[in-house]
Amino acid sequence: MAQTGPIIIVEDDFDDQEMIQEILEQLNINNKIIFFNKAPEAFHFLKRTPEQPFIILSDVNLPEQDGVEFKRQVDEDPQLRAKSIPFVFFSTSINKKAVDTAYKEMTVQGFFQKASNYDELKSVLKLIMEYWSRCKHPNS
Repeated sequence: MAQTGPIIIVEDDFDDQEMIQEILEQLNINNKIIFFNKAPEAFHFLKRTPEQPFIILSDVNLPEQDGVEFKRQVDEDPQLRAKSIPFVFFSTSINKKAVDTAYKEMTVQGFFQKASNYDELKSVLKLIMEYWSRCKHPNS
């Protein structure tokens, strides 16, 4: 993968975390993977880390602060907005209102539904990682 920064994953389901970790390893993704169970923890990390994250994958349905509010907080922070970190929603349940909000009110770069089976999930994660490793953006 061309970009070397950490992959930030905001996901509160430990089974999903394990599966995503396993798939990224199978795909030979060498980036450090950092999981957060809650959006405020991820935001705090993003504010203090000197590293340039490769991508943020965030669930929508999270405890304390949902993924949409987390993305809004990232967008409203000048320091984080200047980092131009690709932000992709990756959620089991998707509703039209969340999708509309993400694309019409924020700078989200993708909204994917988590696949119900392993092979499909692997295919989607491979697509996302390949796309962002090849995409030209301010961090490339």
